[in-house]
Amino acid sequence: MAAENAADSLAVLSPMPTGSGSIAVHRMLEQHLPGYRVAPYNPRWTLFPPGLAWFSRKKSTLIHTGVDYGVFLDRPSRPLVVTFHNYVLDRFMRQFSSRLQWLHYRSDLRLFTRLSLRHAAAVTAVSEATACLVREDLGYKGEIVVIPNGIDTSMFRPADNSEHSNFTALFSGNFTRRKGVHLLPGIAARLERDQAIVCVGAQGESRPLVRDSHIRFEKRVPYARMPGFYASCDALLMPTAREGMSLAVLEGMACGLPVVATDCPSMREVVEDGKGGFLCAAGDEVAFAERLQQLACQPALRAEMGAFNRRRILARHGSLSMVERYRLLFRSLDSAVYA
Repeated sequence: MAAENAADSLAVLSPMPTGSGSIAVHRMLEQHLPGYRVAPYNPRWTLFPPGLAWFSRKKSTLIHTGVDYGVFLDRPSRPLVVTFHNYVLDRFMRQFSSRLQWLHYRSDLRLFTRLSLRHAAAVTAVSEATACLVREDLGYKGEIVVIPNGIDTSMFRPADNSEHSNFTALFSGNFTRRKGVHLLPGIAARLERDQAIVCVGAQGESRPLVRDSHIRFEKRVPYARMPGFYASCDALLMPTAREGMSLAVLEGMACGLPVVATDCPSMREVVEDGKGGFLCAAGDEVAFAERLQQLACQPALRAEMGAFNRRRILARHGSLSMVERYRLLFRSLDSAVYA
């Protein structure tokens, strides 16, 4: 009886840094899971990691956060659940990182991640690909529960009228090499005059690095307005080097967009090549441009792929399915504490 009462009064505290896509997943849990509260903090706090303990001071029965700094948020008698939203600590990421980033990844962040795994009562990952990387690179032998990201399919849905005079591909994400932003000029240079790439979420100071009439920039679009922004485009472009499980891809698919993305392991878990879009070899600017042109010239194919993607998201990536899997995990841990 005590365990049942504890589960019914579940209180999960989720300290998370602002400015990253991963906090959107935790916000979704907050929206749908009673007793779940996000405690947002400025990423600058990670410059002094012990100070993060301040954000876990509120009363709770569980703590759920990203794995990077989870050890600093751990509290006695409160099970710690850490999630791998992506993985950047292996040598593959060196070519997509600055020298300072690479030093950070291979030294203190790697140590913090290992310590978080030691302290965690449960470890989750957003994709099988991410879980495999953790096992291979860190040699982690414990259980990793894979809970794919979900999205609100009532919010992100196809537009009633998707007819556009010119073809536009949407690039949504931070302006970094990992996201493939350095490939955009080469892709854009191969597009026709009535074809364009619109970038959302790019950091303003990086915009001068890309100068092309086929590339347009938008200021950061509020999350509530993103469904309409997807609807104003014809395809989603994601030339990323690696993702955990891209929310932008899931949202675009839910809005009925075909996807042209990098053929990397996590993307294969989401996009079915040839049915929901096209997966291209990493860094192949020619292939990305050719696939975009193919979609631009075949509106019927775009509609077919977009409809396929919408069905796929409804079947596999609804927010309620994700929330339920986390709820069951949290309840099992909370019940074990009070058993």
